[in-house]
Formats: sequence, structure tokens, C-alpha cells
Amino acid sequence: MRLPVPPGLAAAGIVEAVPYALALTRTFRRTTVREGVLLRGPAGWGEWAPFPEYDDAVAARWLAAAREAAIRPFPAARRAAVAVNAIVPALQPQAAAAFARCAHDESGCTTIKIKVAEPGEPLETDVARVAAVRAAVPAARIRIDANGGWTLPQARAALAALGDLEYVEQPCAALADCAAVRDLAPVALDEAVRLGGADLAALRAAADLIVLKAAPLGGVRAALALAERCGLPAVVSGALDTAVGLSAGIALAAALPEQPYAAGLGTGRLLARDVTADPVVPRKGVLAVRRYAPDPRALQGAAPAAERCRWWAARLARAAALLPPPQDD
Repeated sequence: MRLPVPPGLAAAGIVEAVPYALALTRTFRRTTVREGVLLRGPAGWGEWAPFPEYDDAVAARWLAAAREAAIRPFPAARRAAVAVNAIVPALQPQAAAAFARCAHDESGCTTIKIKVAEPGEPLETDVARVAAVRAAVPAARIRIDANGGWTLPQARAALAALGDLEYVEQPCAALADCAAVRDLAPVALDEAVRLGGADLAALRAAADLIVLKAAPLGGVRAALALAERCGLPAVVSGALDTAVGLSAGIALAAALPEQPYAAGLGTGRLLARDVTADPVVPRKGVLAVRRYAPDPRALQGAAPAAERCRWWAARLARAAALLPPPQDD
């Protein structure tokens, strides 16, 4: 099923809007199905997949990124491939260990990001999960992602117990609290960057590096400009994207100056299937720099129910109405 293309998007060159619904292999962000819309324009395909709870203003930023990907070529790449991490959801310890070992063995990833600070879970579960992954893949670099879920006392207790980490991603919601745990582990900021509202001086004072996500920041070019203005090291991450959305993340990572951090783009294993013939997963720890297009047969098999198509069509129209015209370089 195709959705109506709103007039503003059509004027920008978007000729097709295709919704999708893909089952996940594991519950992630408390969801089991990833939904979104693919947009086709003169440069190829872009992905618009803001999570359902996001309001229209946030969804419009994601739409700006999808429009950019569909109507403009990606910036020039500085490299032909980008190193990526494997990601381990907030599973029970032994399941997390098996998931990490499989990701390492199949994808060759030597950096592993582990989700922690799930609502309702005690610190002991996080400690056991991280310890189990370490034991399963002892040579891996370990980074953790708390999604701002800890208070300052909880974060300090957790980081003291979790051992050596490459970094902790958004340990607390407040920037001052994030800054207050930097003596225990390097801090990366995600939500504070992509949700906006913090000035660059405040980000620099609270973090050792920033996380860049092309879709929430309004596109690859906006993310690159933010990295340049901020001046902190940057690690690129995704948003549970399909192969089409990963294209933008890969392009962003490839356009940045060389960084010592693997990109958080190894999420293809979380999709039971993709909009391409096969999920895009790393080989030997890297993803090649390329733009992916959906496979018609895979798209047909990923069609959402009619009710969800109507929901996405209405949301697309509302978000498109909030978009400013596309800007040239």
C-alpha cells in the first residue's frame, strides 16, 4: 500500500511514500514491531520512523532527515567502511551473553553496547548482565546505555560496580548529574543532544563525547554541522533503522573525521527481516558505505494493517505541514 504524498513533500521531489511494519527478534524499547514510512525521491530512498510516542514537532525533524536522504546525495565519504558495535538488549544475563557471543561470532564486532537501567530492574541485574557479556566475549570493548534512566546516586553506584567501560551513554537525564559521574567512566550524551534544549557549552561541560543520530537531528548535514560546532569526539548511532535508514547513519559516520569509536549501527540483527532482501548486518565488524534501496518483494511482505497505514498517513500529513522548505548547501 502507498500513502498519499503531502503537497509540500511532493513539491520537494518526493514521489512515493511506503509504510512498513517489521517484527523484531527481541523486545527493544518495549516494542516488538518497528514501523515507519519510506520516501522515494530523486536521490533514492529515505526513512521516516519516529517512535509512536513522539509528538508532531519531533516527528517533523525526523521527516526533514528522510526528505534530505531522498532528494539529496549524501556528503562525500572519507572512508569505504565504518566499524560498528553490536548491541545487546536488556535481556536476562545468560540470554544477553548468548546474544553477545552470537553477534561477535557472526558479525565480527569487537565493541558491544549493553542496554541497562530498564525501568523496574534492580542494579544487580545490570551488573550480572554486563558480567555475563564480558565472560562470553572477554576481548570486547564494553559500553553501556542507560537512556537517562538513573538518578545520580544510582548512576554512581552502578558505575562503581560495573567495572571498566569504554563509556556510559546518557547515565542520567540531567546534564549536571552526567557531569558528576565522569570520574567513574567517560560519559557520552545522546538524549541531551538529539532532544535539543542544551547549549553547546553545557554539553561540553557534561560529556567526553556526543552521540549523533541523523534522523532525530534533522539529517546527515545537520548532524555534521552540530559535530563541528560542538568540537567533542562523536560516535554515530542509529534508531532501530531498516537498511534504508542505516544508509543515512553509515553516510554520517563515513563523512566525519576519523574517530576512535565504533558506530552504533549494528542493529540489523534486531529485525526479524528487513525491507531489503536480507537484513544489513556487519561483516568482520564493519558496514560498507553504500546506499540501500528496498526490495519490492520484501516491502510487500512488510505491509502494515490498513488501520496502521491510515495512522501513518495522518501523521505524515501533520509532520509535513510543519516542515520548512529544504535548504541548499
